[in-house]
Amino acid sequence: MAAQETLATEQIRESLRTLERHRTDLDAARATFHWPRPTEFNWGLEWFDVIATEHPDRPALTIVEDDGTVGSWTYAGLSARSDQVATWLRGLGVARGDRIILMLANQVELWETILAAIKLGAVVIPASTLLASSDLQDRVDRGAARFAIARSRDSDTFAGVRGDLTTIAVGEDIPAAGWIDWADSHHADPVFVPDGPTRADSTLLLYFTSGTTALPKLVEHNHISYPIGHLSTVYWIGLKPGDVHLNISSPGWAKHAWSNVFAPWLAGATVFIHNYQRFDASALMRVMHEHRVTTFCAPPTVWRMLIQADLSQLPTPPREVIGAGEPLNPEVIEQVRAAWGVTIRDGFGQTEMTLAIANTPGQPVKDGSMGRALPGYPIILVDPTTGVAGDEGEICIDLADRPVGLMVGYLGDDERNAEAMRDGRYHTGDIGSRDADGYVTYVGRADDVFKASDYRISPFELESVLIEHPAVAEAAVVPSPDALRLAVPKAYVVLAQGFAADAATAKQILQYAREHLAPYKWIRRLEFAELPKTISGKIRRVELRAREEQLHTDDATVPTEFRWEDLA
Repeated sequence: MAAQETLATEQIRESLRTLERHRTDLDAARATFHWPRPTEFNWGLEWFDVIATEHPDRPALTIVEDDGTVGSWTYAGLSARSDQVATWLRGLGVARGDRIILMLANQVELWETILAAIKLGAVVIPASTLLASSDLQDRVDRGAARFAIARSRDSDTFAGVRGDLTTIAVGEDIPAAGWIDWADSHHADPVFVPDGPTRADSTLLLYFTSGTTALPKLVEHNHISYPIGHLSTVYWIGLKPGDVHLNISSPGWAKHAWSNVFAPWLAGATVFIHNYQRFDASALMRVMHEHRVTTFCAPPTVWRMLIQADLSQLPTPPREVIGAGEPLNPEVIEQVRAAWGVTIRDGFGQTEMTLAIANTPGQPVKDGSMGRALPGYPIILVDPTTGVAGDEGEICIDLADRPVGLMVGYLGDDERNAEAMRDGRYHTGDIGSRDADGYVTYVGRADDVFKASDYRISPFELESVLIEHPAVAEAAVVPSPDALRLAVPKAYVVLAQGFAADAATAKQILQYAREHLAPYKWIRRLEFAELPKTISGKIRRVELRAREEQLHTDDATVPTEFRWEDLA
């Protein structure tokens, strides 16, 4: 099928030109940027295939396996192959609006399916390969999935999942009963003919959030909210045509779609994957050098492991480096700056929206700050008690000028939608503060911020200090009931290798915190323990808070807990 260059294609081009023209001038970009808002749009046909026609031999995807094996697929190759997959899936009964659970690892079939589903107008439900059968049942039930594409090695996870589900297996040893072999797709008709235009407001993605406090929310995105909305992410990363972009993220979660699908391919860049089984900083830097990675995004955990290695092993550092997930310690940023001559830039977004606040290329970076509001995102901070906008409060989006990158809503949950979109604002549930220059600093999740001795405490701020101590690998701070102060900050700490979980180590950590925090923020209790997490790795502080309430009934003491007053 010939590429369909349309008015929407040109509107995206013009938006990209605007962002590139002002790539180091955020104020000018914000003043001149306008979201494309087509009523009909198919990103696979009207954007990816157009790039494939113009730059057929440009690599769209490169995957380096752990053993050094390299696979590379051009824009033209993926365009043609996704046409064939779309034709094959249609032959299996996949129709416009049908929902597909996509449970694959970082393998080419993942990207082939995403493009094919977009072209068909089908709906993708991204799923981690770590999901359990109960998770899949939830996706079949609430997501109304009719098809599933998974690795053959994960087929057992689907055993017992109830529903009218057509299952497709990718890999060797295809289960004998009930599974269709993906390999059959290579014999399908390579010519794909769309069955009509794609409405921009029709559903494209259904994300089950990681559920840090409750049952996963079901986030709905349409054919423009991520495909066009990630123009903001392109601007944050600083992507250019021909860039080689490495983003360390697992399939199934929104960040993977952000930086391993939509943003790089909007920019005409190459998605680069290093498929390591176990993280090795030296091996990662060697691969980055060999393949000339130009832009690099990694979570704080990876950055902290990288600075433990010799950063000079990478003689060709990326032009742009990004941190995602949580703000980084100034120490990490400074070490990378000293070794590579580039500054790690932070940003803020959610599964519910694309990048909304960020430190963008060429702008001064303030340590600890997420940066400023991005083009197309009218950010306001709202006092949770009074509802008045100011310089500290819940991070909200003014819906009077609704960003294209904002979700449609939570599918099938009118009550939650009403709460999230009340008062003409989208409420993120995150608290921030803004300085005189417009820089926003993250305080914490609204549910996690608590009061101690009538002072408001941000767990994130305290945790950021704790992880600077060499004994602390991970930390989570929650309120612990106290007869005098109502609540005091308590830290749950995962120790770094080589440190003993004893009173001496606890005292060192608490003393360090006292030296680096204001007195009203002092951590007064500490316990060494593993941290409860969601499947995507987010800490479930809600479990720790509940544990504290249960443990400290009537101000009871806990044998495994260290208290500052006892240690001092």
